[in-house]
Amino acid sequence: MSGPVLHAARRTGVVVAGILTYVLIWAGLTLLVAAVGIRHFWGTISVNQMRLNLVSVETDGGGGPIVWIGILGVGVAPLLVTAAIAFWDIRRRRTSRREDRAAPGRPWIRRTVSTALVATLVVTGATAFSTTVGVREYIRAAQSDQDLDDYYVEPAVTAGPQKRNLVLIYLESGEATLADDELFEKDAFATLKDATREADGWRSVEDFQQYEGGNWTMAGLVSTQCGVPLKGASSSTDSGSAAPVEDDGDTYLDGLTCLGDVLAEHDYTNVFLGGANSSFAGKSTFLETHGYSEVRGLADWRAAGEPESSFRSDWGLSDERLLEQAKTRLRELRAESERTGDPFNLSVLTLDTHEPVTVYDYCSVDTEQVVTSVFACSMDLVAEFVDHLEVEGYLEDTAVVIMGDHLKHMSAGDAFHEQLGDHPNRTVFNRIRVPGADGTAPLRPGVDQLNMLPTILEAVGLDPEERQAGVGVSAFAQEIPGHSAQALGSEHYGDLVRSLSPRFYGKAWAVGGSDR
Repeated sequence: MSGPVLHAARRTGVVVAGILTYVLIWAGLTLLVAAVGIRHFWGTISVNQMRLNLVSVETDGGGGPIVWIGILGVGVAPLLVTAAIAFWDIRRRRTSRREDRAAPGRPWIRRTVSTALVATLVVTGATAFSTTVGVREYIRAAQSDQDLDDYYVEPAVTAGPQKRNLVLIYLESGEATLADDELFEKDAFATLKDATREADGWRSVEDFQQYEGGNWTMAGLVSTQCGVPLKGASSSTDSGSAAPVEDDGDTYLDGLTCLGDVLAEHDYTNVFLGGANSSFAGKSTFLETHGYSEVRGLADWRAAGEPESSFRSDWGLSDERLLEQAKTRLRELRAESERTGDPFNLSVLTLDTHEPVTVYDYCSVDTEQVVTSVFACSMDLVAEFVDHLEVEGYLEDTAVVIMGDHLKHMSAGDAFHEQLGDHPNRTVFNRIRVPGADGTAPLRPGVDQLNMLPTILEAVGLDPEERQAGVGVSAFAQEIPGHSAQALGSEHYGDLVRSLSPRFYGKAWAVGGSDR
């Protein structure tokens, strides 16, 4: 190789090596900042949670400031820091050439130190990010030979003599552990427990569990309405076909039959009210795919003329105003039902208890931890809503289900790490009332969110075959069919819930549905 060619090759190699170094610096910084941000705002999450949330972030009413922090912190800051390092490095190289010629050993030392620093940054960033989003657990789940397709039961129901209306209330971060006044300054659920007493026909699942991986709102909605864990489609399927695209913008888990689908087939009007942006995390797409004809959120409340004082800047409408809107819509639904003879389902998702909490003027802070008071205030409002249901006579023909959407988050920026961090049995708050039913009959204890679909169907008078739907068995059933996923041992069941189940989710995400 001639001298000029060799010189040019060396120069090209130096340039390529320099570019690669800066790319590695940028990647390490990006992963490290992302890991720190995720841990601060959400704690440890799953790969599936990250994948399914990234495709539908919202800067308005979906944690807006957090989204902008993410864009600036993860997207912009690492680029600027990398550019600054590159600028400094280039200037340093130009001014140090004379020193390098005088001391030929220095460049080698400097390159070694620089390489070690870059490698340390990349390894640190990659390790922090992978542990934060559970990459190791995701790989293990991908290697599992378990598949939900072997246990999934398509909902098949028989309508009883009377189809009941349904009011379904999801409590944001509604963890039952917060009722322990020995751990916390007061029982945040005191008024709601008083409004839903067993003597008045209310029942609850003792030790109601969040399924493993169900620690976010969409996971709570999907698991309780579809009877399966929320996961994305795997990159491969056992059938060898190409994996379908997750959430194409028009449908969401179109291959599943969920609560709203079954109710719509039996002439229910399905309405969902929430305070946040309905599009956040694909919520409206999921609901509209599965039988909900009306989904109202932040944009609708603004259009309805709600005053700005009723909104929190990061998420949306206050629980006080949301539940007042729910009363109005409930009254309209009952009038329509009386006219047509068709039942209705009104589903509501509260918001005040989403951290960082907002203190509205209707909430008096009487605890050292502000979060405790805000939780109690939100539950007071739900209790008042339950009282309204009784006073207005809704409880005579309407099944009511109240439950947390997931356990309280344990991110670095959230409260109660000391009380909940090492708690042996954190559970989800729940109450169920069925008109005319014996409120003293116990529900099966220890069930998780995947059992709520058949439970709700049975509560409204649509009895599922063998009391099964999805991979769940109705909590009203004390005995579990031997072929059900719920009959598996805890270790086997855990493996099943954690598995990526490529065959099952390949069908579940298929646009237009698929035969099972």
